[in-house]
Amino acid sequence: MVPIKIKNNQRIQEKDIPVMPYDEFLEINTGLTADTYFHCVQYFAVQHPGNLKLYCCIADDTTEHILVSACEVSITNGHEYPSFTARNLAFHAFEREIHENTGMRYADHPWLKPLRYPENRKDKTLTMKNYPFYKVESEELHEVGVGPIHAGIIEPGHFRFICNGEQILHLEIQLGYQHRGVEQLFLKPSTPLQRSVLAEGIAGDTVIGHTTAWANLWESLCGFTPGDDIRHARTLAQELERVAIHTGDLSGICTDIAYQLGSSVFGRLRTPVINTFQKWCGNRLSKSLIRPGANQFPVIPEFVKALDDLFTEYERDFYEMYDRLSKLPSALARLERTGTLTTAQAERIGAVGMVARASGMLRDIRWTHPYLNYGRIPHQPIVKYHGDVYSRTQLRRQEIGQSIRYIKAMAQQVPPTSQPVVLETPEANAFALSLTEGWRGEICHCAITDATGRLAVYKIKDPSLHNWLGLALAVRNNDISDFPICNKSFNLSYCGHDL
Repeated sequence: MVPIKIKNNQRIQEKDIPVMPYDEFLEINTGLTADTYFHCVQYFAVQHPGNLKLYCCIADDTTEHILVSACEVSITNGHEYPSFTARNLAFHAFEREIHENTGMRYADHPWLKPLRYPENRKDKTLTMKNYPFYKVESEELHEVGVGPIHAGIIEPGHFRFICNGEQILHLEIQLGYQHRGVEQLFLKPSTPLQRSVLAEGIAGDTVIGHTTAWANLWESLCGFTPGDDIRHARTLAQELERVAIHTGDLSGICTDIAYQLGSSVFGRLRTPVINTFQKWCGNRLSKSLIRPGANQFPVIPEFVKALDDLFTEYERDFYEMYDRLSKLPSALARLERTGTLTTAQAERIGAVGMVARASGMLRDIRWTHPYLNYGRIPHQPIVKYHGDVYSRTQLRRQEIGQSIRYIKAMAQQVPPTSQPVVLETPEANAFALSLTEGWRGEICHCAITDATGRLAVYKIKDPSLHNWLGLALAVRNNDISDFPICNKSFNLSYCGHDL
């Protein structure tokens, strides 16, 4: 038996997904992901009385296909199963979530700890207060705890360091403080508009990335093919969001190495970018811009002029400031060879997006599983190979320049505006999956409908789910004073993890 092959944003009947015995399910999916060009984009369980149905979705980055398979397992009588994670570490978060939510037991999972502490977890006795942090008994080593309440504006998360003097030997990151229940909220009877607003709040710095995934998925379920203008506007918006957030991150990186000029200039340059979103749709974070079946805010000539004015001012100051940063010895001393995630480590944890590309992995959904207008853009992913803070800094600078070129080209060829279509009823008993490449990396939304066409399952994956472990590995053997700059260079999402 072989998995069914689908494309990004393709709808199929759920019954067409092959259901395999667990041993075969395990062998096929771990066998596929032994190849670097295959990786797991979603793996989840749906509960039925007395058993679970597991769905595994493996992306083939060489053919644009996604290989989907399923398996039914019994969770009664304490039955244990061999874990995917024991064979491929990249599955660890998926299986930890399945265990936490359903009680499915694994015989050999190497790190079976709570992932999110959701309200609907199987064992309510497991709480943050008794989280089993890794410990080392030693008179020479000491622990440092940071969070969950932080100075500044970042969200709740706890970082537990084991240090030898100033040197970090181990970092364990525990999230799961927010209990938002986003996936369950998608299943409540509501309109596409209400769900669009919900999608905008999955990760507040990735409104376009997540809402585009939601809109593409809903349109697929409803059998709607978006017009040229809808694809054009969403593609442009994704690249403008990338420019905005990457610029703000460069400001944060400069802040964490005490380079005040860079912090101020990059911070100032972020403002006109997000203000351009406000000119476009009335909201600086681009809320209300993306809606299924509609292009609510067409790219009109006035907005094209606003983009031209933006980049005329932005590019002059941006490149001058980055040139200064890249030539400043004191800055390079903090950025180079700090917080290194090697290519081997990135591959082993299944890193995605910017973090993967900064560590030598060619992983970019715009290139491997193109959607919207990316199949028409001659996009070539930017890849760096040192995996350190400076590589992640350089990647941001180069991706900003690339995104600006894409936006300028798209602004010169604006298709006519199509009429909006109301999409209320998806196909019954359907399965669909949508991948987008947000500024942080690979976003996956997956849905299954019931016999009436209502959403029965909705699964969300933010790229942070893959990459938090990368941060924990990257800080090893660094001084603890370097943690802030390492953390900012990854800039992972707390709320994107705490669904």
